[in-house]
Amino acid sequence: MRKLIFFCLFVLYGCASSTQAHLDTIQNNFAHGDFKSATQNLSSNTEPEKQNNLELLINGVTLFHENEFKESDSVFEEFNKRNLSETDSSIVRETTGLLFGQGINSYKPYMMDSLFVSYYQLWDLLAMHDFKNARVVINQSYIRQQKMSTEYKKLISDRKQDITPELQEIIGKNTSDWVMFNDIMNPALMYLSGIYFLTNGDFENAITYLKRASGMVPDNTFIKQDLQLAQQYKKPTNITWQFAETGFAPRLHEQHAGLYLFNIGMIYFAFSEPYFSSGSIHPQNSQMLANVDAMFLTEYNEYRTNEILRSYASAVSKATLQATMYNSHSSSAPLLGILSSIYTVSSSNTDVRTWATLPQYIYVTRIENTKSNLNDLIVNDNIKSEIKPNTNNLVYVRMTPDIVDAKIINLK
Repeated sequence: MRKLIFFCLFVLYGCASSTQAHLDTIQNNFAHGDFKSATQNLSSNTEPEKQNNLELLINGVTLFHENEFKESDSVFEEFNKRNLSETDSSIVRETTGLLFGQGINSYKPYMMDSLFVSYYQLWDLLAMHDFKNARVVINQSYIRQQKMSTEYKKLISDRKQDITPELQEIIGKNTSDWVMFNDIMNPALMYLSGIYFLTNGDFENAITYLKRASGMVPDNTFIKQDLQLAQQYKKPTNITWQFAETGFAPRLHEQHAGLYLFNIGMIYFAFSEPYFSSGSIHPQNSQMLANVDAMFLTEYNEYRTNEILRSYASAVSKATLQATMYNSHSSSAPLLGILSSIYTVSSSNTDVRTWATLPQYIYVTRIENTKSNLNDLIVNDNIKSEIKPNTNNLVYVRMTPDIVDAKIINLK
């Protein structure tokens, strides 16, 4: 029996490893600037209506990097239509996860995913100089973030009373050095929105967004400069803001644990653990704007607690079934016991999928457009020539050790 259980666990690790390896391939394509392959390796579906949530996320950001901004915005809009509430869960979904493990369900986006959708949509629309719809996205994202904040507060208290000392040891393992925020937030989205309003002379809205961004990143002096301008009702002139994304956000891998329960025996259940990318670049003269590791862990830490509790509850119910089968007086008891053991272990899995192409950090540089200052931007000379005197500009940069994808947007 032990050999059978270990064999099933081996198969489970193989399935989880396959998912992880698949996402590693996509991330590697992305790191080398092969954006098309990243989408193709994820799915053969080319129509957004036929793509699942994770396919939409990676397809949308891929199109953005290929400068297909209108198509990217359409893909993200499809995602928004399907995910009006990031915290809702259906009875069918929960029952399926209980019976067969969380890995069998479709990808359920994190709240952070939805905020990054708004972030990239805003870049799409600014790149197309569609300033009217950019304002719509900003307003929608503000409402969404307010709603998420409320839902997050509910999430952090969910089922905490069910944590046993044994589970607490598993839940608290290796989390002491995690850097987390107190709330769901995306300071890069807030700051980019604040710049939009500031450069358009909408000072009241600029103050609202820049205050929020400054509160999220209190050590960032660039945000404070813009907030001071907004409070003085002054528009910036001859300024370029560079948003530089580096590294990759945390990835998940599957772990299994066992606990011995009196009258039931050993139970096995699965949960996920994050691991972090290394070697992220810190651009010269830039300041931290968004620590995506911390953004992810803020939300993930609470999901992980509930994930372990759900997995534990599922394992207990399956182990009870297994014990009942073995202890029945039927002539088929040994076979039923073996089958229930196979089912118990084979259905103990968790979801290790994440939006694998998100950055690890977002840095910002704010400069006045002089020839010497432009040397601080991470773009080549041909792209720098697009920055004209007496104009305000946004520069988006995605950096890996192999590529620098840069886009320059002139603001009115």
